[in-house]
Amino acid sequence: MNNREKNIDRRFLLVVIFSLLFCLLLLARYFAVMVMDGASPPDSPGRPPIERGPILDRSGRILAIQSELDSVEAWIPFITDKEAAARDLGELLNLNPENLLHSFQTRSASLWIKRKITPTESERINEYLQNSGTGGIYIRKEFSRNYPQQRLASHLLGYAGTDNRGLEGIEYAMDSVLTPEERLTPTDQIHGNQLFLTIDANIQFMAEELAHGAYGEHNPDWVTLLVMDAENGDVLAYVGMPDFDPNNFQAYTESERLNRPVVTAYEPGSVFKVFSVASFLDMGILDPGETFLCTGSYASPDFAGAITCLRPHGLVTPGDIIKYSCNVGTALISERVSREELYSYLTAFGFGGSTQLPLPGESNGLLRNPQGWSARSKPTIAFGQELLVSTIQIAAAATVFTNQGVLLKPHVVDRILTPGGSLIVDYQREPVRQVIQPSTAALMLEMMETAVAPGGTASRMATPGIRIAAKTGTAQLIDPRTGRYSDAVFGASALAIFPVEAPRFILYLNIENPKGSSIFGAVIAVPVLKQLIDELVVYAGIPRSGDRQTLHPGVVQVPANPAITLGETIPDLSGRSKRELLPLLLDSRIRVRLNGEGWVVRQSPPPGTPVETGMTLELEFE
Repeated sequence: MNNREKNIDRRFLLVVIFSLLFCLLLLARYFAVMVMDGASPPDSPGRPPIERGPILDRSGRILAIQSELDSVEAWIPFITDKEAAARDLGELLNLNPENLLHSFQTRSASLWIKRKITPTESERINEYLQNSGTGGIYIRKEFSRNYPQQRLASHLLGYAGTDNRGLEGIEYAMDSVLTPEERLTPTDQIHGNQLFLTIDANIQFMAEELAHGAYGEHNPDWVTLLVMDAENGDVLAYVGMPDFDPNNFQAYTESERLNRPVVTAYEPGSVFKVFSVASFLDMGILDPGETFLCTGSYASPDFAGAITCLRPHGLVTPGDIIKYSCNVGTALISERVSREELYSYLTAFGFGGSTQLPLPGESNGLLRNPQGWSARSKPTIAFGQELLVSTIQIAAAATVFTNQGVLLKPHVVDRILTPGGSLIVDYQREPVRQVIQPSTAALMLEMMETAVAPGGTASRMATPGIRIAAKTGTAQLIDPRTGRYSDAVFGASALAIFPVEAPRFILYLNIENPKGSSIFGAVIAVPVLKQLIDELVVYAGIPRSGDRQTLHPGVVQVPANPAITLGETIPDLSGRSKRELLPLLLDSRIRVRLNGEGWVVRQSPPPGTPVETGMTLELEFE
């Protein structure tokens, strides 16, 4: 054998040796990770979970909060009798024992058997582990999201999944705020920030009750209803029907969970006239006192077909066009403006663009560029067809009339606080742009007020002593099967602003494809807003004209409860509200379970009990 052949053999031997060493290292690492690491029972708590911050309404009423539940984990190398364990755990946790056994036989390390089990299941598993002597089965503590108000504001809140991450709504959009990732050390307990929404839980409840009634009575495809603070754009009630319970969101269909107030775009119908007429007035091409002849039909040589009203209105002023919802009058005025002028004003109102709410999937609606308009588009768009809007776009655009012509950005988040209560962000009134002149905005409110007068389309909304500006809508909708406007599918809507002299509230309701006794907004949408206005007048203490008012300081001194602090013993919590108990929820030494609504009437353990790490404090509310 020559030297060359010897060198080749030597290199080949080195390659074989290094390959064997590499394989041995891989096997050793596999054994360490899959067997040795898995063979270490979870005796220590390890890295504590991050506790997701609460979501509250503007006054501090809890809408979403964290609770702690048990999860069952298996460390397979420590299970001595896999068949018995699969059989017993399947019975105790209502699982398929055959599937469990298959997992035990095919997995080599850890396995979640069932996560976030019920308290009853926890008792069963604890008793089983104490009495059976079965090894390899452990209970882990995990945080779970709880929504104590159940369906209230469900579309706005959204929901969090099994891994405690937001999946929809505010839970998703503000996930990093509610569950921060940063830690100082691996053992630090992290608490998420407190998120206060703009909604008022009481107004939300009123609005949901009325929307639910309309949904049941008129059998529509869906209903949306918003209540907005007319002065600053805060959303006070955010309603979509059908709704769902985020505590059990998996049990509902995608359609029921759909966040329609921001996601769904639709043709608005005659409600839209207030924005087009306001644009015409502000352009200076329309005098409030001039008249137009409505014969009941409008035709043009530029397009086939006709634009019609339910009946001839005769001579109408711009105010009459709003009062009687005259399509023909609106079309006649649209002849005086260019496509580009109308498009410019409507986009300034916010149509065709996002309101930039912090919610996933917000629709821009649809307002096509004027170059894509047909000869019919200008008059048709002017009375609410050939464009798509979202519910939040209509409510936000109405702030132009209540803020001297200035468009406001709508808000659903009021403020964000640290776990300790320090302010991080306080969302204030946010003007976007001047859309129309203050005088035009004031004139539009006066015109809309005539719609509530006798003979107006919103006359059923009249409320003694309260001045209301309103506009109704009945939109003829496209039949998706034919691509043409349907004679059977409509949308009924109503917009209300009150009180006119100093606007406090903006209300907007849309009932899509009602299948009950009527399809007209004046008949089925207006009465719903009338009921809501009656409730809001009382709730907000809005004075009615003619009411006798007595001036007084209106101040009652009530001593505040001292702040709750958890020292060496459990304090007496009788009469405390859930909001006052937030400091307890942030104390890592104890678990707190809340049952019921109202104020604390019973607690266990009783006051004076020494505080022990890991103990559970049960509180009952009435």
